[in-house]
Amino acid sequence: MATPRDAEIRKDVQTYYGQVLKKSADLQTNACVTAARPVPQHVREALQNVHEDVSLRYYGCGLVIPECLENCWILDLGSGSGRDCYALSQLVGEKGHVTGIDMTEGQVEVANKYIEYHMEKYGFQAPNVNFIHGYIEKLEEAGIKNESYDIVISNCVINLVPDKQQVLQEVYRVLKHGGELYFSDVYASLELPEEIRTHKVLWGECLGGALYWKDLFILAKKIGFCPPRLVTANFITVQNKDLENVIGDCCFVSATFRLFKLPKTGPTKKCQVIYNGGITGHEKELIFDANFTFKKDEAVEVDEETASILKNSRFAQDFLIRPDGEKLPTCGGYTALEVKDVITDPFELAGRSDSAESRSSPAVGGCCSTKKCS
Repeated sequence: MATPRDAEIRKDVQTYYGQVLKKSADLQTNACVTAARPVPQHVREALQNVHEDVSLRYYGCGLVIPECLENCWILDLGSGSGRDCYALSQLVGEKGHVTGIDMTEGQVEVANKYIEYHMEKYGFQAPNVNFIHGYIEKLEEAGIKNESYDIVISNCVINLVPDKQQVLQEVYRVLKHGGELYFSDVYASLELPEEIRTHKVLWGECLGGALYWKDLFILAKKIGFCPPRLVTANFITVQNKDLENVIGDCCFVSATFRLFKLPKTGPTKKCQVIYNGGITGHEKELIFDANFTFKKDEAVEVDEETASILKNSRFAQDFLIRPDGEKLPTCGGYTALEVKDVITDPFELAGRSDSAESRSSPAVGGCCSTKKCS
């Protein structure tokens, strides 16, 4: 049940995104404009087809467009003006469908205004996208049915909701077995003090409601998801001295994770897998997360959890999977699993990215870029 404090936060966030922010340039931090990783050509083209008025009101903190989307049903939590939804509606095709839900009425109005424009541009006979005014922690009230979506995405929005567990429980409910939550969000390096958690601007800037990153793993396990799989992470910088003083020693990252809902099956063994190169835009290699990159026709040893995900998700048709020890036909190389190299900490991954960038470019000042976070 929502508390009076939760209702106050919701109202403040609605005001911030509905009235204070008019365009991306109005943001006080880079939490909502941080790039995730290189964008495939077909995704860039889809984004370029989105109407300018929609793109100008984009406040995401990463790119939440996963791979293998043809014919999928996708739900976008906190869809805002609809930028990601419209790009995805082109990528899933006419047989797929995209639903966006947002609590800010003004944003939903902007999104709805351009449905006809985009369907005509894509050459679709009927709309394959719709937008709902509602709350992402109350998907059932918004009419979203059980096990109705292949993929749920969210772009820098879950942090704006006080009850993160309720959001994740609702996502688990609406996902089909084998489906995934693919989402970018903001995470804190420690449990946030009261001064940050009650700061209105920091809430609107996606920092005040940031989850301590280790708590995501606790919530995922409690609800029934597989352990979160880290995809990308970048440090967040603050362009406001007053906000920096409030934040103090706390650091923040924007990070993308994948959470899979798998069917209840028996134990899975380690496997060798070969990617067949069949995913659009990823014909040569599939960067699955920060720990696994699958090159076409190259055998890779994977752990039990990864094997189970590949077997039971939409990726199954794109991999040849055999138990470890059974030889696979391959014209490529072979990569053995090294457990010690697995990264789960987004701050560690962001630090590695920063180190790589600092070797090739001058340092850029900001909240987290001048000190080590752990």
